[in-house]
Amino acid sequence: MKYINELKGLLKHNIRDYGMYIALIVIMITFQILTNGLFMSSRNISNLLDSAGYIAVLAVGVMLVIVIRHIDLSIGFLAGFLGAVAAILLMQFNMPVFIVIPIILILGICAGSATGFLVAKVGIPAFVATLAGWLIYRGAILLATEKTGTIIVDNDAFNAIGNGYIPSIAEVGGFHLLTLLVGLVGILFYIYSAIKSRKNKIKYEFDVVSKPIFVLQLLFVSGIMGYITWLLAGYNGFSWTVMIILLVVLVYHFITTKTVIGRHIYSVGSNPEAAHLTGINVSKITFLVFGSMGMLSALSGILFTARLQSATTTAGTLFELDAIAAAFVGGVSAAGGVGKVTGAVIGAIVMATLTNGMNLLGVGIAPQYMIRGGVLALAVIFDVMTRKQRA
Repeated sequence: MKYINELKGLLKHNIRDYGMYIALIVIMITFQILTNGLFMSSRNISNLLDSAGYIAVLAVGVMLVIVIRHIDLSIGFLAGFLGAVAAILLMQFNMPVFIVIPIILILGICAGSATGFLVAKVGIPAFVATLAGWLIYRGAILLATEKTGTIIVDNDAFNAIGNGYIPSIAEVGGFHLLTLLVGLVGILFYIYSAIKSRKNKIKYEFDVVSKPIFVLQLLFVSGIMGYITWLLAGYNGFSWTVMIILLVVLVYHFITTKTVIGRHIYSVGSNPEAAHLTGINVSKITFLVFGSMGMLSALSGILFTARLQSATTTAGTLFELDAIAAAFVGGVSAAGGVGKVTGAVIGAIVMATLTNGMNLLGVGIAPQYMIRGGVLALAVIFDVMTRKQRA
C-alpha cells in the first residue's frame, strides 16, 4: 500500500511529464484493438516513425522558441524551400550529398539568425517577423520550382536519408541484428543515466523516489524501448530517419539539461526581466534559439525531400502548425519557461499516431482535422489547469 500511494503521488505531481506517455499508450492500444492488430505491426510502426520524422525535428526547435515566449511561423516554408535548394544542388549542379547537406544546414542557420536578429536586436514582434518569413519563403519555393513544378531527386544516397535503413550485420531468427544491438545499447545507456542522476540527487539531498518505484520505472521504460526495438528489428530495422531523430534528441536534451545555455534558455522563458537583471544576455539567447530553429528547419526540409524523393511547390505547407501542435501536446507551456525535448518528440509521435490510426480505419480527412484540433485544445487546457494548480 505504501508503494502504491507513492506511485499515485508521483503520477499526480508529475502528471505534466507522464500524461503524454500515458495518452500515447492509450491511443496505441485503442488503435491496435480497432484495427485488429494491424496498427502495431512492424511495417506500420516503422512507417509511422518515419512519417513523424520531419515534424519531430521541427517540434524540438519550436519547443525552445515557445519556451522563450516567442513563435516562429516561417519554419514550414523555410524547410520546404531549403529542401528544394538541396534538390537543385544535387540534380542541377551535380554536387555530392556530403557537401549539399552542410550547405543546407548553414543556410538554415543563417535564415534563423536573420529572424533572431529582427526579433532580438531590432525589436520586431516574433509573430510579425516570422509571418514575413512565411511569405518570403513561400515565394522562394515557387521561384525555385516554377520551371518544372516538381524536382525529382534521383540520388540514392540522399534518398536513403528519408527511406533507407541502417545496414544489417546479420539476421538472427529473422531479426535485424544491428538494430537489436543499437536498442540494447540505448537501454543500457538509459539505465546508466537514470542511476547516475539518482545518485547525484541523493548526493545533493534532493528528493528521490523509493528504490522499488525507481526499479519499476527502469523496467517500464526499458520494456517499452525493448518492445519498439523488437518490432522494428522484425521489419527492416532502424531507419536513418529514426537515427537522426535520436541524435537530435540526445544533442538537444544534453544542451537543455546539462549546459549553461540550457539553463539560461529556461530562465529567459520563465521571466525575461529577472533573467536580464541576473546578467543573462536575453538578446543573445533569443538569437541562438532562432538560429537553432533555422538549422532544424533545414534538417526537416532534407528529411521531407529525401522521403518524397522530390521537391514540390507545396512542400512545407502547414508544417509549422503541425510542429507547434506537437510541441503543445508534448507539454510545452504557452506561458513560457516549461518544455522538454523528449516531450516535443512524443507530441509529434502522438499526432502522427492519430493520423496513421485514423487512416487505417478509413476516417475522412475532415474528421481527422477536427479530432487533431480537439487534441491540441485539450493539451492547452491541460497546461492552463496544471499551471493554476501550481499557483
